[in-house]
Amino acid sequence: MTLYIFGLVLFFGLHLFSAFRSRTPAKDIRLRFGYGPYMGLFSLLSLAGLCLIIIGFDQTRGLASLYTPPAWAGIATLVLMWPALILLVASQMPTGLIRKMTRHPMLVAVKLWAFGHLLANGELNSVLLFGSFLAFAIIDRILVKRRGDHGPDPSLPSRPFIDVLAVLLGSGIWAGFILWWHPVLFGVPAIG
Repeated sequence: MTLYIFGLVLFFGLHLFSAFRSRTPAKDIRLRFGYGPYMGLFSLLSLAGLCLIIIGFDQTRGLASLYTPPAWAGIATLVLMWPALILLVASQMPTGLIRKMTRHPMLVAVKLWAFGHLLANGELNSVLLFGSFLAFAIIDRILVKRRGDHGPDPSLPSRPFIDVLAVLLGSGIWAGFILWWHPVLFGVPAIG
């Protein structure tokens, strides 16, 4: 459990530091350190935290259960994962209507993913993992709004093709997880 907690603290500590850091040019550590070195170190340490989370999560399987999920939770998670994956894809594409409407589609995707998985998993390690992601996404959304980042400029033209592509790709990834990838990557079937 120590390795798992250390991974969570490292990963989310870095992300919270980045979310709370000053953006004023005289105080912004990213500007003072240099964008490349800052992002390189941030990425390396985040990857180390993520690896510790993965190893620690696997080591803590079956330790304790905090609650028994309701029978419908698995279906609810599958339903929530569909828009979550569409939003995740949309967050990595040029601006479309999905991105304009959600403003920060990746944060919405993380909230849906984490909430859905909290519904379906009552084990201590799952609650720590998905609860941490949900809490971070909520905190980061509040901070983004306070900084005045309201997402894409409303005057930008929407490209319907981008949204169609995001829905198709997100739906394909969703189906892939349900049919093949979830048991291979995470050791449990998405349905069952």
